[in-house]
Amino acid sequence: MKKTIVLGASENPERYSYLAVQRLTKFNHPVIAIGKKAGMIGAVPIITDHPAENEVDTISLYLNPTLQKVYYPYILSLHPKRIIFNPGTENDELADMAAKNGIQAIEACTLVMLNTGQY
Repeated sequence: MKKTIVLGASENPERYSYLAVQRLTKFNHPVIAIGKKAGMIGAVPIITDHPAENEVDTISLYLNPTLQKVYYPYILSLHPKRIIFNPGTENDELADMAAKNGIQAIEACTLVMLNTGQY
């Protein structure tokens, strides 16, 4: 299973980040949901701090590029294997930083990847 951080998590069931947390949980991937407001998505708490984590496989982004900037140091400090830039989150600056740090940057949709077995 691939430990995943969903960055930009929301309690709003109409948001794709909400659906991603639910679907990741359904596929038994450990999920850490980080958002600007604390809350819950099913049994997964949405936290607002930036916990130190080990063995992070994937960071799935649900923040626009402007909001991502404050997370650059945190994202890079986690040394994930990959960052998924979901539609609307594409960011060449962060993708370049990731590549320089040996992190794969993928422009894709977490939900589609999960549903098609590509996750």
